[in-house]
Amino acid sequence: MRTIRTLLVFLALAIPAIVFGQIGIRIAIGPPALPMYEQSICPGDGYLWTPGYWAYDDSVSDYYWVPGTWVLAPEEGLLWTPGYWGWGDGGFVFNDGYWGPEVGFYGGIDYGFGYSGEGYEGGRWDNGHFFYNRSVNNVDGVNIHNVYTANVTINNKENRVSFNGGVGGIEVRANSKQEAAARQKHIPAVAAQTEHAQAARSNPESRASVNHGKPSTTATSLPVGLNDRQAPTAARATEPAKAPVGSAASEPRVEAPAVRSDNAPARPAVHPNDLPPIGRPAPANSGNAKADKKYEQKQDKLIATQTQERQQLQQKQDSEHQQTVNASTQKLDQKHQQQTQALQQKHSSQQQSLQNRQPHASQTQPHESGSESRK
Repeated sequence: MRTIRTLLVFLALAIPAIVFGQIGIRIAIGPPALPMYEQSICPGDGYLWTPGYWAYDDSVSDYYWVPGTWVLAPEEGLLWTPGYWGWGDGGFVFNDGYWGPEVGFYGGIDYGFGYSGEGYEGGRWDNGHFFYNRSVNNVDGVNIHNVYTANVTINNKENRVSFNGGVGGIEVRANSKQEAAARQKHIPAVAAQTEHAQAARSNPESRASVNHGKPSTTATSLPVGLNDRQAPTAARATEPAKAPVGSAASEPRVEAPAVRSDNAPARPAVHPNDLPPIGRPAPANSGNAKADKKYEQKQDKLIATQTQERQQLQQKQDSEHQQTVNASTQKLDQKHQQQTQALQQKHSSQQQSLQNRQPHASQTQPHESGSESRK
């Protein structure tokens, strides 16, 4: 199989890569242009914006859009360096993003919202808190007081190139400061980011061949999983990142979500974004290729519908939160928890019903009449 894929490179066909990419696996055709979109409102102190990007799914040989989202920084003092597609050795390869004390090189790609192609102007850490630049961030100054305003030069909005090098790519190379930042100890994408990307991968509407470079969901409020500050323990042990000098490590965070210990009972999901990614059952293998393909198509359709219902409910709940005063937040969360659990139960029932109709070898023997199995 590897030999066949190697030959395909020389035939200028796309070679698969996976979520967050792997060095050494290259794709001959670059990703689509970056779509224009608006940033969702910042959910609380300590969340940093991670811009949307095109990833690649080797199982369908297609790019798919991973929406921009807010992510709780795994440690105070860390900033996010976005990943990027770069040309080299006859193909495009994805360079992983990472958390570190400084923003490094991300291909000169203008992701917006403070990521203009070099450095980061969306905010800064100061005395243990993250201060947001309101000129490029959608921040509610009523609930988040760590804000300031600094003008940021906005490049040509028509230039939405999403890759570095190659034909039509951004022709920028890392400078010495950016190369030094890449050599610093850093933390890879946290679990919430990985789950967020996997959810996008499972949604057929995210694929470039379906949305033609214009995904319906370009940004979300929060990824799956909120308490990531305790998640990358092993990564921090091997690659520690210190907070800036003068930061108050013992000072309580402002409006940060409570951290749950590993042995504490899991909290019920309040919002759809708290739910785990929609799982995909194992592929059908009944021996009847036609029936198996039809079943897979039904699974894709159901996952796409359920993903859309999650997004719609999340948007509705976000809107209600923005219109509700703090005194009513607890009551509103109880209502949202009931809505989310009802949606989860509905989706579980739908999945179980479809799996009960999965074709089996004993049910898919070919007949002369060619009639299909009843639903």
